[in-house]
Amino acid sequence: MDHDFSLILTFVGGLAAALLFGLIARKLHLSPLVGYLLAGVAVGPYSPGFVADSHTVEQFAELGVILLMFGVGLHFHLKDLIAVQKVAVPGAVVQISVATVLGVLVGWMFGWSAISGLVFGMAISVASTVVLTRVLEDNQNLHTPGGHVALGWLVVEDLFTILLLVLIPAVMEARQSGAGDWGGILSELGWMFVKLALLVALTLFAGKKVIPLVLRYVARTGARDLFTLAVLVIALGVAVCSAEFFGASMVLGAFLAGMVVGQSDFCARAAAEAMLMRDAFAVLFFVSVGMMFDPMSVGDCWPLALATLGVVMIGKPLAAYVVVRCLRRPVPLALSVSVALAQVGEFSFILAGIGLMYNILPPDANQAIILAAVVSISLNPILYRQIGPAVKWLQKRGIGLADPGGVNSMALPAPDARRVVLVGFGPTGRILKRILNDNGVEVIIVEMNIDTVTAIREQGGDIVYGDASQREILRHAGIEYAESLILSASIPDAKEIVGVALELNPHIDVMIHTKYMRDVDILKEAGASQVFSSESEVALSMAEYFLREGGADDEQIVSERQRIRAELDREMPGVSVAGHS
Repeated sequence: MDHDFSLILTFVGGLAAALLFGLIARKLHLSPLVGYLLAGVAVGPYSPGFVADSHTVEQFAELGVILLMFGVGLHFHLKDLIAVQKVAVPGAVVQISVATVLGVLVGWMFGWSAISGLVFGMAISVASTVVLTRVLEDNQNLHTPGGHVALGWLVVEDLFTILLLVLIPAVMEARQSGAGDWGGILSELGWMFVKLALLVALTLFAGKKVIPLVLRYVARTGARDLFTLAVLVIALGVAVCSAEFFGASMVLGAFLAGMVVGQSDFCARAAAEAMLMRDAFAVLFFVSVGMMFDPMSVGDCWPLALATLGVVMIGKPLAAYVVVRCLRRPVPLALSVSVALAQVGEFSFILAGIGLMYNILPPDANQAIILAAVVSISLNPILYRQIGPAVKWLQKRGIGLADPGGVNSMALPAPDARRVVLVGFGPTGRILKRILNDNGVEVIIVEMNIDTVTAIREQGGDIVYGDASQREILRHAGIEYAESLILSASIPDAKEIVGVALELNPHIDVMIHTKYMRDVDILKEAGASQVFSSESEVALSMAEYFLREGGADDEQIVSERQRIRAELDREMPGVSVAGHS
């Protein structure tokens, strides 16, 4: 019982500390990740007061890592990488190589072995997806050429990290098992690659048939909690099976499971349903990292931390800037990408943890990485906001702003300005889609009926499966750059949907179909620009029917319709009736 209470106390205490420090970080306009790391320091063994059970937090953190990698797999789309491959692939390779070499030099300066320097350099060469995405979103650059290149760059870094997470344990275990010569190590690696190839084949080919069938069956039950449970079971189940039966990293299994789900009709809904669990356990991952930091070690490891910070905030971005410019891209794009990558990512901690586990890295290395992470993640949003003024300063002096290759040569089409997100695809939704398409408007459908989703997908239509009240679903539908949102059916969560839509796109025009006239004022106050009531439309249709049956002519019917509209408008101002507002 005491153990159970300790587990609960650690879970609640860790999350509460993360909440408190996360709020403080946001209040100071810093990334919440900084708050989570500091929360770990506060509840760690090196600080007075409440001390969380490190073993329990590490177990929760492992779940966070698995769900993080499942999320990476969900959002990994090869076509997105191909679109920016000419910049992102060579850029990431060169930047990782430069950071690794600099890491080796730092290690040599502090008397480390070559292998220690290599692992250290590779750990600090990768950036945080969470931080980069947040910075791009806050500055409205997520859907720009610079945003696309930076995200593609991170995809390459993530793939590189996954490869390291597989190779480093395999090499170290081969050495520890007695296969210390290169022949034995290569033999062990060869057998490992055979097992990995079998795991990848089973997951991507067999899993591609089985996993969507399971999710489709669960989705048809209509039970939201069952779908969430199914997604978690798939993510954790494939991760555990990959470790138990193939000797691979659970991280790799989770990534592969995410890829399979991400290529199915369930991608958007799976991301939305799993996000809450993922975020909660990912927070504990950052808390667990902070718990390893000893504030008293700063006096001893500050030279190493300063050198690490130099690699992260000078070496990495400078390498990225030079590569982008050498690839004949403009200065604004080079600045955007290089500054966005000038921070330490969550996978840096994972690689450093593996280095500590196999005694490759000294404890001071981890302390330095944590310190560099707190500083770089704190400064990154501030530095990114200075890109605009820097570009204007350069423009005034005409320095290096010619576009030899040109942003336009990047094959990154700008989002279509005429785009509408249509929630619900019943009779009204089908009519609206046809009319909008006939007028050259692109329509993205959001629908909860999986059979409808499958049918539309087979016809080549753009449709997202999921609940439109969830932020992730609307993002998948491209709400940020849509001109209108239409709720074609009466939806209980309409007010919540309007709130999320306006938060993601404050300029969007929202049109709603509601059943009852009493809901009109509520929806208008929530931000809807037009509200169409079924009750009003029925009143008009029935009145017209009785007038015609009574022998009224067209002029009388039109006059009566106008009178009814005026009456309804007095009773419910703001309601739209048959096109009248």
